[in-house]
Amino acid sequence: MTGLRSLAYFIGLLLFTPVYAVLSLGTYPFSAKRRYAFITIWNRVMLRWLSLTCSLRYEVTGIENLPAGPAVILSNHQSAWETIAFAEIFPPISYVLKRELLRIPFFGWGLALTSPIAIDRAGGKKALRQLLQQGHERLKQGFWVVIYPEGTRRKPGELGHFAIGGAWLATHAGVPVVPVVHNAGVFWQKHAFLRRSGVIKVNIGPVINTIGRSPEQINAEARAWIESNLHLSPS
Repeated sequence: MTGLRSLAYFIGLLLFTPVYAVLSLGTYPFSAKRRYAFITIWNRVMLRWLSLTCSLRYEVTGIENLPAGPAVILSNHQSAWETIAFAEIFPPISYVLKRELLRIPFFGWGLALTSPIAIDRAGGKKALRQLLQQGHERLKQGFWVVIYPEGTRRKPGELGHFAIGGAWLATHAGVPVVPVVHNAGVFWQKHAFLRRSGVIKVNIGPVINTIGRSPEQINAEARAWIESNLHLSPS
């Protein structure tokens, strides 16, 4: 049954995404926030379809920790699920991502219109400057910036090295950091076709103030909180 349910989800994804991507191209003349509002309807539809076909849902704790204004979200990375679901859970967000994703037919087209920060990960200091420049712009536009500081997806229970970029942006922009942890990889693994039924847990941590603190301090505090809450019990 898990295989059949996963196949049903994939078929729906395959049929709906190209159609909606073409429709999304029509939002180009509108403001960034209006484009985002229309394009992320795709995210909501896919989450409902995932719940219907695979009985995979989610629950969030700590929503009261979200600050009133834009922030930088530092989250662990386990699955493709969080790249879909965060658009529904949080205020308008701008993902920091590798620019190669924008070249994916249909999916990349829509993604490019949501005002992401697409960087060349091999760019070194140039990539960091790009992150700071575009990150400032997105935050001023009212977007929250989402960064997966591990850089790549990890297995459930694992946590990789945290790159400094997200904390660096937050301290330079004078905005807080919000640490987030989830266990999506238990149900939707990296490069896996199967989507297991259950309830994904998402935990939003207390705001980390960045004023007068170094990026290294911020990064260490965010990682420590995520690591201490990493082993969420699956439902």
